[in-house]
This record gives sequence, C-alpha cells and structure tokens, in this order.
Amino acid sequence: MSNKAPRGVRLVITLAGRRNAGKSSLINAIVDQDISIVSDQPGTTTDAVAKHYELLPLGPVTFYDTAGLDDTGELGELRIKASQKVLWRSDVALVVIGEEGITNYEKNIISNICKLKIPFLVLFNKNDLRTPSEEELSYCRENNFSFLEVSATTGLNIKEIKKALIELAPDEMKQTPVLAGDLFGEGDWIVCVVPIDLAAPKGRLILPQVQVIREILDCDAVAVTVKDREIEETLSNMKRKPALVITDSQVVLTVAGDVPDDIPLTTFSTLFARFKGDLPSLVKGAEAIDTLEDGDTVLVGEACSHHDVADDIGRVKIPRWVTQYTGKNIKFETYAGHDFPEDLEKYKLVIHCGACMLNRTEMLRRVTECNRRGVPITNYGVAISKVQGVLERIIAPFNL
Repeated sequence: MSNKAPRGVRLVITLAGRRNAGKSSLINAIVDQDISIVSDQPGTTTDAVAKHYELLPLGPVTFYDTAGLDDTGELGELRIKASQKVLWRSDVALVVIGEEGITNYEKNIISNICKLKIPFLVLFNKNDLRTPSEEELSYCRENNFSFLEVSATTGLNIKEIKKALIELAPDEMKQTPVLAGDLFGEGDWIVCVVPIDLAAPKGRLILPQVQVIREILDCDAVAVTVKDREIEETLSNMKRKPALVITDSQVVLTVAGDVPDDIPLTTFSTLFARFKGDLPSLVKGAEAIDTLEDGDTVLVGEACSHHDVADDIGRVKIPRWVTQYTGKNIKFETYAGHDFPEDLEKYKLVIHCGACMLNRTEMLRRVTECNRRGVPITNYGVAISKVQGVLERIIAPFNL
C-alpha cells in the first residue's frame, strides 16, 4: 500500500554521512529489505536511492540512501550535489557516524543540517566494531542533539530509530489542514465566483473549486456558484448577506469592486495557499514584487505540465500583470516538475501555482527549500491580489 501513496504525501527521511559509514546497511535494516547495495568498498552508493516504507502510525515515508558526502573526484562532486539536493527537500535526516567517529567533517555535516533547520538524529553506527567516546557523547548532549548507538549488523536499536523518527516528524506533517471551513458556520451562505475560461476543463470545474464547494457542503453550509458577471445581481437578490465570497483570482479586481466591503472576500488560490502551504510565508513572499528591478529573473513554478493556452495564467497573464505593476523589464522563466532548478538562487522571486495537484507536504517542502536558499516564494493567487491592489482585503478573513 505504501508504494502506491503519492510522492507528495510522504515524509522524506535522508541518511547522510561519510562513504562507508554504513548508511546502506542501516536503511536495509530499518525497512527490513535489501534495497541498497552493501559493500566494504567506499562509495558503493553513487546516487540517492529511494525506498518507500510504511512507518506507522506516521504513514508512508521515503528513505533516501545518499552517496557519501566525502566523495572525491569530478564524479564525486556530482554525487555530493545530488545528495545536497535531496537534503534540501528532506523532512528528517539521519546523520550516520562510522568507524572514524565524529570528526570536524561530521560536525560540518551537522552544522549544514542545522542551517537547513532539518530535525535530525545522530546514529553511532557499527556499534559492534566501535562504541562512541565520552567526548562524542558529551558533544551531542551539550548541543541537545538526539543520538542512538546502533548496529545494522546486530540489529541494535533499529526499532528505536523508527520510534525516534516518529517523534522528529514536523508537526505540520501530522495536522489536517482546512480550506475555508473555519471561516463560516453551519447554515451560512457562501458565494463562489467561477469564471469559465479557456484553461477550464470542458464540462468540469477545476479541482480547487470542486474541493472548496465540497467542503462547504460537508460543513452544512450553502454554496451559491455564479460566474463573475453575475455576482452583483446575485448579491442584490439574496435575502441575507453571505458569510464569505470566494472568487477565482483572475477576476479578483472586478469582483472586489462588486462585493461590498462589509462582506468578507478571498480567492480560491489564497485558500489553497494555506491548505497546501504556508499562507504567511507566501504573503511575505509577495512583498518581494515591490523590490524587483530591471534585469531580475522571476521563476514561475508549476506543479504539473500542461498544454499552453492563448492566455495562460502562469505563462502569460501573471508576467503581464507583474510587469505592468512594477514597470520594470523583468525576465520570467517557467519550470514544471518535481524539483526546482539547481540554480534557484539566481531568481529574485518564485511565483508558484496553487499546487492543486500536490499534497500539502510536497508544497511545504518547496516553500521550505526556497526559504533555505534565500529565495522569496509566493503563489499565483496571492501574487495576483498583490499586483491588483487588493491583497489586504483578500487576506483579511485569516487574521494574519
């Protein structure tokens, strides 16, 4: 069952350390399968090896067995970069200490993981061959680093590793997010503004709209769905004021003009910014639009590939609106897929799609990676509201 879980729902656990520290043997022991090649020859693992596993009660996880971070030569540099890339999107790390013990090299690995703010566990592996010195144990205790003495060969403390991983999992991985259900009560009326454009699938609504309407119904509220040109008439004919109006971001400016100020207003994409990510971070990221200068490059991130349409939201409309707002000569690059570009630092801002095809874990991972690499990130809806001048009103329902 764990092998069928979507990539985005999985907690990513990365094993980091020297070559031949026993990372491959440990991961085999943890999952009780031989999925990584084990050898006494240093550097056997050349690329990150992924193993899916069901870590109850946490659920599906992915272990990454990485190449040693002390690899050498030109190929070794490439392997180290690949291992670093895995760390950028890791939720938890296991720092594996081999027979050399904790040297300055291991301390540098730990320092790097601390800078990335990744929760981690120090594993003194190969306990059957070497036990940690009192100095090493004091180093861990003084710095409040969790640690275990383990052995892949004898099975020492393998079960304890699993228990520790459950404790180390970030809190957001254990929470059930909400779209809009906390913004209204049972019996309230919610107006959903749904324009039908070229990008909308024929005969269907797009996924964010469907999910929001379903949540409204699940909360025993009333969903009134209209197109943007019908919103003013709809509101005037309603016998009572709706508790909330939710609009597609592409028409937020005109809808904001039609909805009285005393009616809370937000967008589907803003709801997804907190449902799938971190709304405060994405709102803060939108502030970077004000700092863009001539020649800056903005990355438009898409969670999935799709066929371009004449007035594509990410590839046409957002670049046009941002350019009009800033008055600057800005270059926009689109990147679709699982990972961000290796040269992410060259971008002044990332404007990400609503992530309707990603799990919250995966989107949070992307937000975290941008934060770790010092690149502001926002999403389509928040960015659109920013450049249309209505962001403060759109985020008001959330009391940020």
